[in-house]
Amino acid sequence: MRYFIRVVVCLLGAFLWCGPASAMPAPAGSRNSVVIVFKDGHKQSLDLADVVRIDFKAPGTIVFKDGHQQSISGADIVRIEFVSSASVPPIGRNHFVGRWEVGEGNGRDFFITLDPNGEAKKSIGASHGTWAFVDGEARISWDDGWHDAIRKVGSKHEKFAFEPGKSFSDTPANVTNARNTEPRPI
Repeated sequence: MRYFIRVVVCLLGAFLWCGPASAMPAPAGSRNSVVIVFKDGHKQSLDLADVVRIDFKAPGTIVFKDGHQQSISGADIVRIEFVSSASVPPIGRNHFVGRWEVGEGNGRDFFITLDPNGEAKKSIGASHGTWAFVDGEARISWDDGWHDAIRKVGSKHEKFAFEPGKSFSDTPANVTNARNTEPRPI
């Protein structure tokens, strides 16, 4: 475990030292992030501009620039991915308009439809909601208090489900694949 922690710390340090974020401020719209992939399959993306440090000594902690901290267990981490969106063209709001096939988190699928006017519908539960394009993702608020985010993760999309009372930056209740059944040009 110590070897793993040393490797992660060295990689993170090298990325921060050699990456564009350390040489000069990133251009507007450019983001560098770290994606932590956990054993249970969920992922957490951290914008490097918001993170001061990640401590892996038990109990592990992510310390953010705004002062808040989040506990993290190094034993639960499968891998850490470094993402520089400077090389990835940005996606727009139109990218998310359409009918999405997503998972419930229990092996079954359902559909979420995101209309251009900001209305959202789903094929299960409280079927009405609204959505907005925020920080490169579709954020959906359902009438029953649940909310989902559809995020582009690498070359695919994932749906992050958050229970009532949780924010979009909290740990999701589940993460499943998401596929737009009627994709539009970016």
